[in-house]
Amino acid sequence: MKKRRLLASASSDITYEGGASINGPFMASLGASAAAISIIAGFGEFLGYSLRSVSGWIADKTGRYWPVTFVGYVVNLFAVPAMALTGNWKAAGALILAERIGRAIRKPTVEAMLSYSTGKLGTGWVYALNTALDETGATVGPLLIALALYERATFRTGYALLTISAVLAVLAVIVARLIFPVPSRLEEPGERTASSKGFGPAFWTYMVAAAFFGAGLMSFEFVSYHLSSRGTVTAHWIPLFLALSTALGVVASVVLGRMYDRYGLPVVLAAVFVAALFSPFVFLGGFALALFGLLLWGVGYAVQDTLLKAIVASVLPESKRNFAFGLFYTGYGGGWLIGSVTTGLLYKHSVVAVIAFSVAVQMTSIPMFIMARRKARPSAAPWRP
Repeated sequence: MKKRRLLASASSDITYEGGASINGPFMASLGASAAAISIIAGFGEFLGYSLRSVSGWIADKTGRYWPVTFVGYVVNLFAVPAMALTGNWKAAGALILAERIGRAIRKPTVEAMLSYSTGKLGTGWVYALNTALDETGATVGPLLIALALYERATFRTGYALLTISAVLAVLAVIVARLIFPVPSRLEEPGERTASSKGFGPAFWTYMVAAAFFGAGLMSFEFVSYHLSSRGTVTAHWIPLFLALSTALGVVASVVLGRMYDRYGLPVVLAAVFVAALFSPFVFLGGFALALFGLLLWGVGYAVQDTLLKAIVASVLPESKRNFAFGLFYTGYGGGWLIGSVTTGLLYKHSVVAVIAFSVAVQMTSIPMFIMARRKARPSAAPWRP
């Protein structure tokens, strides 16, 4: 099962992160503006998060985890190579939205299946390992696209090459389903990782805190548009920048996940503070400073993909795990959409305003995480998981 999960994770992330590394410049080449790219990317992220509550609810009600997961993978992955066939930026934007919708369909079931193993291994560690597997593929994908561009391939050729990894990912999911059909058997008898019967105040406060953090993180489509339009880097360097930031995210996810299981909330607060500093370097710096800023941005994605999942896993209501993950990320996606629209509109008038907004909203999430932790266990020490 682990080998199949590794192949599915790596192949799927090779596909959509490889595509994401050139979505911004490709849409710009078709005539899209900075605002259009930022809003489409932001709306895509919103759909990718908000629809998780729907797919999670369906999975909980029907118990058909694998069919939901399979449909999500197919839509998520094959929307990427289809970009090679688009003739205008609106069609490309529609496929970006389709890719995010597919990810929304499959994500809650995957996260819920993982939650069955957190009781024995630790929430931070389980989600850290899962993120590391995902991000390994997310590093390879942009590197392959960068190599293709370096060899003078077109953007369309790059998208077409990702058909191979998409097919491998779907095949791996099919094999995993045949070998391991019942996810709940991962949890030992008498071992319960879900600690709540309903959605308490801690859950909702964590969701709002995450929304503030997501509002300032920004999509790579928007960041890459800035880097290419301002001439900070040449075309083949943009996927390399994403690969390097993702590689750091792999290391950060493993380290932060292990530290979270030991130290709790202070790890989240420190990581959020570091990630919130990325935008001045990316939007005001030259080549080296922009790369440094994207490395900090990579820490932000480690927070998103590891620590937020570990946090919500500690306040999951039993029997509603899929729906709880979907609902949590609906709030997160709402924050992302508001942030993307705001930064996209501000960019035309003031890069400094974009930076100020990004830093401010992410820093605002820090006291809200503290408040949520105190609501989770008022009688216990507020810092431990």
